[in-house]
Amino acid sequence: MTETEIQLKAIAALTALRGGVGQDYVSDLLGEVVPTRFLVPDTDDAVEVGAAVLTQLTEPVSALVRGFILAFETVADAYDRTESGEPTEQILQALALEIVRESE
Repeated sequence: MTETEIQLKAIAALTALRGGVGQDYVSDLLGEVVPTRFLVPDTDDAVEVGAAVLTQLTEPVSALVRGFILAFETVADAYDRTESGEPTEQILQALALEIVRESE
């Protein structure tokens, strides 16, 4: 799967969640970007095997994160241009504080 396809999956997942689609569907959609098979070296070295798996996971997970970031930036920019309320940065700061309070 290409980086563009993975980024589109991230945007589709966000769109689905906002549209009221069930979380199971969204999880399945995002699960499509995670490899189900890995090529690992023929070795008994657990570090080498772990590094091989991690290397193969890094690219799709990074593309997924970039897709989420792209979607957020696009929506945040649109919000900041059209809303006269709090800017996106203040909303995010309030969210962070709320998460900290709830974790205490």
